[in-house]
Amino acid sequence: MTTSASPLPEPPAARRWIAHLDMDAFFASVELLKYPELRGEAVVIGGGRLQQPVLQQDGTRQFARMRDYVGRGVVTTSTYAARVFGVFSAMGIMKAAKLAPDSILLPADFEAYRDYSARFKQAVAQLCPIIQNVGIDEIYVDLTEYGEQAPAMAARLKAAVFEATGLSCSIGLAPNKLLAKICSDLEKPDGLTILNPEDIETRVWPLPAKKINGIGPKATAKLEALGIVTIGELARADMAMLRTQFGDLYTGWLRQAALGIDDRPVQTSRETKSVSRETTFERDLQVVRDRATLSEKLESLCTRVAGDLDKQSLAGRTVGIKLRFEDFSTVTRDITLPSATADAAAILRASRDCLRRVPFDKKIRLLGVRISTLSDPALVTRQAPAQAELFPAL
Repeated sequence: MTTSASPLPEPPAARRWIAHLDMDAFFASVELLKYPELRGEAVVIGGGRLQQPVLQQDGTRQFARMRDYVGRGVVTTSTYAARVFGVFSAMGIMKAAKLAPDSILLPADFEAYRDYSARFKQAVAQLCPIIQNVGIDEIYVDLTEYGEQAPAMAARLKAAVFEATGLSCSIGLAPNKLLAKICSDLEKPDGLTILNPEDIETRVWPLPAKKINGIGPKATAKLEALGIVTIGELARADMAMLRTQFGDLYTGWLRQAALGIDDRPVQTSRETKSVSRETTFERDLQVVRDRATLSEKLESLCTRVAGDLDKQSLAGRTVGIKLRFEDFSTVTRDITLPSATADAAAILRASRDCLRRVPFDKKIRLLGVRISTLSDPALVTRQAPAQAELFPAL
């Protein structure tokens, strides 16, 4: 008599390890690389041209102070020393100046921030390819394949980021994206927080419900009105009561989030719609008097756009320029090429053609170059370098 063999048990599913890497006070930290004498100081980013540091004859710099600011700007970010005074991003600078009048105020330098963003992401990608970009200063990384070595790999990522940028980051390592993002904020700056599933009740539930990404100010106020302040209280809340305030769909998500359940994958790619670079000048430039400077900047922008295309193995057909004038008015012009290109000289020629269609009766504050209608790099057309003047005579 023959007997059928019992089916082999399926191997247990690999435990997920998802890291959320968040750069520490990113914009402010980049500025401190430029101005190391400000380390340890309360520094706020969000000023304009008037807050540009001034180099003195003795080699020192004179910095603008918050107390002298007049305007309607908002704080982009602040150093941890400034946060002690209650100064945080999205706060009006005038309000922040009342809290920390002696703090240093610096203008934002988004070109530098984008550069350092690319550096830290490239450093991570060289070690771990499964990455999801979620912002200029944060990414998710799937470390599941490293198993028990995932914490060690997270530590290696921190070291690689510092080596590539000179900046620190904080990493939350957890079973999913939701918990990883919560954890990355628990031991800032320069933290590495590891959360196991059995730690949720003791380490996550005592936190405020607003720590869950997706619970905003309005939802927080509604929950507090119901007597729900912590994540644990949300996890134990009566579902019927929640539905009266939030409806079925959001209530279901609230419960799942409070229990630490999140099955979302790390999405490694999104379709890139366009590639662009822009720069804001330290002073407003006049097209005739400052033609040499404008030519140099235009060439640099086109070269960097071409470099970005090359890194992403892309080519594009529609080239556009962006100009912001001294009165903050903005114009754009674009042109569609016969075939796709990733060549800096071709992008430069197209940009010059666009500029010829712009009336220059005001000084220029910002210049940008953009390429879209992206396609397979096999369609790239290489062209000879332009010999004409880079910024057109108008």
